[in-house]
Amino acid sequence: MLKIGLTGGIGSGKSTVAKIFNTLGIPTFDADAAAKNIMENDAKVKAQLINAFGKEIFAQNLLNKKYLAEIVFKDAAKLKLLNNITHPATIEAAKNWIDEQSTPYVIKEAALLFEAKSAGDLDFIIGVQSPIQLRIQRAMRRSNISEEAVMQRIEKQMDNDEKMQLCDFVILNDEQQALLPQVLTLNGKFVDNAIKKS
Repeated sequence: MLKIGLTGGIGSGKSTVAKIFNTLGIPTFDADAAAKNIMENDAKVKAQLINAFGKEIFAQNLLNKKYLAEIVFKDAAKLKLLNNITHPATIEAAKNWIDEQSTPYVIKEAALLFEAKSAGDLDFIIGVQSPIQLRIQRAMRRSNISEEAVMQRIEKQMDNDEKMQLCDFVILNDEQQALLPQVLTLNGKFVDNAIKKS
């Protein structure tokens, strides 16, 4: 079974691409959703987070994402601390999930694939590329945050051109090119590769 990474900066539309793969019957692991689940339900991780950021980051046992984002996206050291707490548990969860799958290939969707040093055990990596203005608009709409808040997050992520150069394939999500044909082409490649590998 092939392990395919799917990455892209905030607002690039990687979740939309993941959903298309999903409709083709390909299981997808959402690292962001998994990290949130771990932060809320893993007692050890939760204790570390409260110790690092205070009990205010949870409201009625649920993660206060907005409050946490305000802390970490203004302070590089605190963002690093958050990643050091959450990344190892999320990487482990992804490995366990992959072991349970039986399709020709699986998709691991993660914004910080390279930053978390979790790209090494993947067979191929897809990058999702979008114009910066479009990414800003999407992120503002989706998270109901200001342009300034979006830019703070973009500045904390790896340079997008650099990220795309590290990917094996790039999907262009500029609302001009159709996504489905691009995904279908890659699906064919991955299925062929999985057959050769087996």
